[in-house]
Amino acid sequence: MEKVFIYDTTLRDGSQAEGVNFSIEDKLRILQKLDEFGIDYVECGWPGANPKDTILFERLKKYKPIHTKIVAFGATRRPGKKAEEDPQLENLIKSGAKVITIFGKSWDFHVKEALKTTLEENLSMVYESVSFLKRYVEEVIFDAEHFFDGYKNNSEYAIEVLKAALEGGADWIVLCDTNGGCLPHEIYEITRKVRENFPEAKIGIHAHNDSDTGVANSLMAVMAGARQVHGTINGIGERTGNANLCSIIANLQIKMGYRAVPDESLKKLTELSYFVSEISNMPLPKNMPYVGESAFAHKAGVHASAVIKHASTYEHIDPSLVGNKRKITVSDLSGKSNVYYKLREMGIKVDENSPELIKLVEKIKELEKDGYHFEAAEASFELLCKRHFGLVRDYFNLDAYRVLIAKRSGDNLPVSEATVRLYVGDVKEHTAALGNGPVSALDRALRKALEEFYPNLKEVQLIDYKVRIVNESEGTKAKVRVLIESTDGRKKWGTVGVSENIIEASWIALTDSLIYKLHKDEEEGII
Repeated sequence: MEKVFIYDTTLRDGSQAEGVNFSIEDKLRILQKLDEFGIDYVECGWPGANPKDTILFERLKKYKPIHTKIVAFGATRRPGKKAEEDPQLENLIKSGAKVITIFGKSWDFHVKEALKTTLEENLSMVYESVSFLKRYVEEVIFDAEHFFDGYKNNSEYAIEVLKAALEGGADWIVLCDTNGGCLPHEIYEITRKVRENFPEAKIGIHAHNDSDTGVANSLMAVMAGARQVHGTINGIGERTGNANLCSIIANLQIKMGYRAVPDESLKKLTELSYFVSEISNMPLPKNMPYVGESAFAHKAGVHASAVIKHASTYEHIDPSLVGNKRKITVSDLSGKSNVYYKLREMGIKVDENSPELIKLVEKIKELEKDGYHFEAAEASFELLCKRHFGLVRDYFNLDAYRVLIAKRSGDNLPVSEATVRLYVGDVKEHTAALGNGPVSALDRALRKALEEFYPNLKEVQLIDYKVRIVNESEGTKAKVRVLIESTDGRKKWGTVGVSENIIEASWIALTDSLIYKLHKDEEEGII
């Protein structure tokens, strides 16, 4: 398998995404994860451009990479200044990085309008900066900024810029679609022409996703001869983001026959994606190819039935190749196959033509018609199935609950109070609690009644609460669907309740959440 070198710029270009703000510790943790994964180059930032990156490179002097080459990023010298006298080039050398990437202008429009210098001076800036840096480091990579736009505007000059970088000693010339406006056929043709002009040069591609073609553009550049691909994990980056390395790596290695990362690393791709998602505080879209939660999810009954018989009917790869897994969801579009598959996942053995299975499917469809939605509430679905087969015991039985909401003149907010009466076995509990809202009060009163018997419920936290109107035309008489997401610090689960009364819908979802926790802990032998 021919090698394609993966160049990650999550810590530099990715940090420019709106809403992303990596700390130094964040960057170090991501670097270590990328290194362990087998990424060839990791661009860690621009030393001297901001205090955070300067401190980071000081700390990186003690870091011993397993696989990765640590890269410092910067620009060519300024117009009218000698390379030896440019402080930002000096900072690149002082960073201690053995690989330095510098970008230079390759679009004549930018040279004249942004740099306000001559085309000849820009060529000198590129040549002199590369040759100066090459004296001090093992490898210099030249990013030809706006190369494709520059080539379309003035191809001869864009080629001259690459020539200046190569003559200066650049180890790689990287063609950048900085504005992300090019389409795959343009990337292929222009990269192919660069390959013809410089048959011995090592070429890279740096694509942005403004036309939603960042991944496709990167792959087309490889087909045209590029052997270094720049991008970020999950495609985070400025504006609409950079080319998504998760998709690029999977496509290169699984579909195109190139070696991008070690084979054993590919199975950790989904794990890497979620790790960066958590550190960057950028939620991973469920429908993200290869690594998303829904990447191998099947909702339609026909699809689920076919996939159970033969995975390749509706899956383009085996999910385990990238560390992901198949997911069969249940909804009003589902058939018997979906439910049968889910029962198998739960360890419930039942014949596919069993009357009990058919009754369960009918019950699910009836609940979906009433407004239930089990795709985002798999805990409620699991309890529904197990209750149908008598596999969930009664941890408590409700006698009554009551919620009072009162607001007095002068109060900023109303006061919510809930009272709960229930039985745990033969023991009657009667508790009351205040909350910052009716659901909060119910939650506290219910826990107060149960935690003496089930201390593990203290681990449970509600982390999300959503309300949806089921039948909008009914106005205030409409049914509502309440979705609650909970966690015990180890796992997360979702529950659902539907009623014309929002408090009752909340109570159903809330009690399901606590019962699910008790049931799973009992299965695991914790209680």
